[in-house]
Amino acid sequence: MILKDRTESDELLKMRSLNTRMELTQEEKLHYFHLEKGYEGEVSFDWKAESLQEDIYIINDLLLKINNSYFQIDSILISQGVIRLLDVKNFEGDFCLEKDRFYAVKTGREYKDPIGQLNKCTSQFRQLLRDLKLNYLVESSVIFINPEFTLYNVQIDKPFILPTQVDRFFKSINNTKSKLNEGHLRLAKQLISLHQTKNPFSQVPNYQYELLKKNIYCKFCRSFSVSLQNHTFVCEKCDGHETIEAAILRNVKEFQLLFPERKITTTNIREWCNVDLTTKTFCRILKKNFTAIGKTSGSYYI
Repeated sequence: MILKDRTESDELLKMRSLNTRMELTQEEKLHYFHLEKGYEGEVSFDWKAESLQEDIYIINDLLLKINNSYFQIDSILISQGVIRLLDVKNFEGDFCLEKDRFYAVKTGREYKDPIGQLNKCTSQFRQLLRDLKLNYLVESSVIFINPEFTLYNVQIDKPFILPTQVDRFFKSINNTKSKLNEGHLRLAKQLISLHQTKNPFSQVPNYQYELLKKNIYCKFCRSFSVSLQNHTFVCEKCDGHETIEAAILRNVKEFQLLFPERKITTTNIREWCNVDLTTKTFCRILKKNFTAIGKTSGSYYI
């Protein structure tokens, strides 16, 4: 049973929008790529986790805080006898682990030591359980989910689940009987209640409204080469179709995400979308989907 769903983080959504509407630096593009790749891997893990049949609670994307220190857990599996902390990695290609060095063989680029990250997270989680006066067996693993990933020089005692072992990992869980009780449910609810909604690790570059490109882009390939045909936005690149209302609402959501301090007004949204539609059309769609505050020229929507 999934008690906390996985969703795209605000950081990922913002970076996705900024990558479309402005020119990111190479470093910013690399960070954005890693966010997309990471989320893609987590979704792949979720798809495989659907095979779990035993009585298990699943909590995804949990950001916790203890002693002014934050730690993030991709997935927590709560079963009768053990709590599993899982760090999902979506690396692709050949990698090598030498002592505390974890790097890509082809490029030599170094990445954070997954074992060090896992050990720190596990230690903090156990401390959290002690503070809650709870006693549960905790096991933790790094799951390399990408089938195109190979790790050299890894010792058998490392807490790694390699791509060829992922299916067996889930089969092993299914082969271990689990019966949850009220205590497990209380634990799960306590953990979810401690989730931090503001991520201090977020690395979104500075951006200004005036410097972002205003227009409606294709929701499928993110190209700005869209045109209105028979009351529908059609992409000239991928032939994607989207209704006028759906496209405007999508852009309102993006506007809210990037500029929460700005009010949703007909003027603001029309400027943001920058398409050949009448003010009346924007007004109709906003009135239909939001609540209008005020009746004068200064009115806005919530």
